[in-house]
Parts: sequence; C-alpha cells; structure tokens
Amino acid sequence: MPDNDQPRPLSTVRAYWDNQAATFDNEPDHGLRDPEVREAWTQLLRTWLPEAQASVLDIGCGTGSLSLVLAELGHRVTGIDLSPAMIAQATRKAARAGQEITFQVMDAARPQFAAQRFEAIVCRHLLWALPDPAAALRRWIALLEPGGRLLLIEGYWHTGGGLHAEEVTAVLPSTLTAIAIHNLSQQPLYWGKDVQDERYAITCILEK
Repeated sequence: MPDNDQPRPLSTVRAYWDNQAATFDNEPDHGLRDPEVREAWTQLLRTWLPEAQASVLDIGCGTGSLSLVLAELGHRVTGIDLSPAMIAQATRKAARAGQEITFQVMDAARPQFAAQRFEAIVCRHLLWALPDPAAALRRWIALLEPGGRLLLIEGYWHTGGGLHAEEVTAVLPSTLTAIAIHNLSQQPLYWGKDVQDERYAITCILEK
C-alpha cells in the first residue's frame, strides 16, 4: 500500500492495485462472499444512506463489492477507481449480478464530475492513503448536492497505517454537519474475522 507520508506517482499506485485485483476479493470484507458479512454491510449502508434511488458515488470502489450492494438497495451507483484491473473486475461482477452500475477509471483524489452531482458519497479504506486528505474531502463535497450525505469507512491498523478517527474529523470541511463516529472495532461480523485495531465509520451531511 502506498504510504500517505511519502506520496508516490499515480502510475506506481495504479500498478500496485492492478497487481492486487485478482486476489483482492479473498479478504472477507473485500469480496463480501460470506452471506453474513455481506448482510452486515448491507444493513449499515441501508441505515446511513438516503432511501432508495439516490445517486451515489463509490470512491475507490475497488472490485465493486460495495457498489453492488448499493445498487441492490435501489441506488443509482457510480464507482471510480484508479486501477483499470479493479474496474474490470467490478464491471464483470455487476454484469453477472444483472446490475447497471457506471464504473470509471479515475483518480479518487480528483474526481471529474459536475458539481452537486450526487446525493451521497461512500468511501471505504482510501482516504488514509491519499497524500492530502483535506484537499480530497473538499473536492468530494463539491460533488454533493446540499443535504447530501458523506460516509467514510476508515481505520488505523496494527501495521501503523491509517488515520485515527479524530484525524479525519479534524480535516472535515466546516460545511459538513451532523458528524458522527461509529465504532466498528472488535466487531468481526463486518470483517469476517476478529480485529483488534481501530475500525470506524464517519457519517455527515452537507449543510443546505
């Protein structure tokens, strides 16, 4: 994984994730192949996001597992990832499931969409790897319509990588309200195994 303290060229980051794509779904929380793990994430997304048929951007979608869950909940989903190999996996996965999801190869730190395009943005385990999380967050919320929701799923892992929850909340733009931190540590149902490191989600709403 690229170190967010020492930014690497996008080509290097892309090559890393391209190489990970074939085995990425082997992790229970990546592939969501276990019905119980998948249902746990489904319930979280249902709780935290708008009702069905919202336009949702999945930033750093990887192989599209969360994108697929979002589509199955009835949302209009766009997924972006820097890795063409990840996007190829996601596209095949959606086709097999019969879900219409728009996937695009794109730099997550600088998404190229019109302002106020989405009603919700979801990002899981990506913000920590970006060289300037605060700048990325400012760009992301520019894509939200007023009253739109931002869901960040992050962690600080035993390897020393990641962001503590307070580090994320410290750089959230001031236009975000109803900020809440949800503890996901020591809850193996979401990860398919016991975890002892810091896992959490942050939910917030863009002021109208």
